[in-house]
Amino acid sequence: MTVSMIVAKGINNEIGKDNDLMWHLPSDLKFFKAVTMGKSIIMGRKTFQSLPKALPGRKNIVLSSDKDFIAPGAVTVTSIEDALKESETEEVFIIGGAGVYKEFFPLAEKLYITEVEFSSDEADVYFPEISLDTWNAEILDEGEENGLKYKHILYIRNK
Repeated sequence: MTVSMIVAKGINNEIGKDNDLMWHLPSDLKFFKAVTMGKSIIMGRKTFQSLPKALPGRKNIVLSSDKDFIAPGAVTVTSIEDALKESETEEVFIIGGAGVYKEFFPLAEKLYITEVEFSSDEADVYFPEISLDTWNAEILDEGEENGLKYKHILYIRNK
């Protein structure tokens, strides 16, 4: 099984504020959907609660310390090990939030990163620092939308 992460982050690794993204890039949402469709996705409780519903076409796995938490349309687990056991696909995606990214970061083999040319000191959630000594980067594509430039980059962990 390959553990991958997918995230959109700003210049200073900011990924959100008040449990929401800090920008609106419909093309990035389409990228997210295309990359994760048909795969298992693992997220924290707050990330799940920020969604209108479980994401269709993917097995939704919610990691929560609250063993009684019920996530409609998803499986709830209380440990990283149980989250990975619940995954039914060769590649599993970690989709947030910050604590879940941090917990899974040592296990990640691929990072699908949307690097947005955006900076804000109002962010309250950040992605871990990516060391280019540890990762090889490949730019998949780049664009501009709603006045923001972005790049989709695939990072693959050095073996």
